[in-house]
Amino acid sequence: MPTSPFVRRYRPGDRAAVFNVCVRTGYDGGDSREIYPDLELLPNIFAAPYLELEPDLAFVLDDGRGEAVGYIVGTADTPRFTEAFRDEWLPRLTDRYPAPSTPPTTPTEKMLALMHTPERMVVPELADHPAHLHIDLLPGQQRRGHGRTLMNALLAALHAKAVPAVHLCMSTANRPARAFYDRVGFRELDVPGSGSSTYLGRPTEPGPLPE
Repeated sequence: MPTSPFVRRYRPGDRAAVFNVCVRTGYDGGDSREIYPDLELLPNIFAAPYLELEPDLAFVLDDGRGEAVGYIVGTADTPRFTEAFRDEWLPRLTDRYPAPSTPPTTPTEKMLALMHTPERMVVPELADHPAHLHIDLLPGQQRRGHGRTLMNALLAALHAKAVPAVHLCMSTANRPARAFYDRVGFRELDVPGSGSSTYLGRPTEPGPLPE
């Protein structure tokens, strides 16, 4: 078994480690545990549905000893994924995470509102970027080229499915993440009314990513 980190496909045994990575990077790239006390809330929105619904587009960074210390997940078809989230994934969560009955005010309530409105993922201005993704790495694995390797793995998988382009939505405040996305070829997409979020996109063609 390799003793240095490498990228491989997600396996069901990686689920807890993926949840941990999601939680420890879920607040503008930093640890979210003090913001969201339920440590499964963010993963059940931004990681687990992709692992369950499109596992062939889920890859992890293995630390060389079998532990996932980073991941990338995505969907090839955002409208189709949104329907599956609504019809197949959300019913599993509603007992534990009921929809807010009043306008959300706390961080947890705002995340619950996102969970219960998956249609927010379908943005008309992004129709020519039908795929979308989420990528996270533990701090100790960042700035070592692993994010680029994860990104290449997903781009190649999407290209093999004849998907022309992919997008992502990020917190505008997360400047280190924006610098990474710029380096790997993402460019800002014009989405009016995106508020504190920024949408980025790029083609899925294989080959070296821009420096």
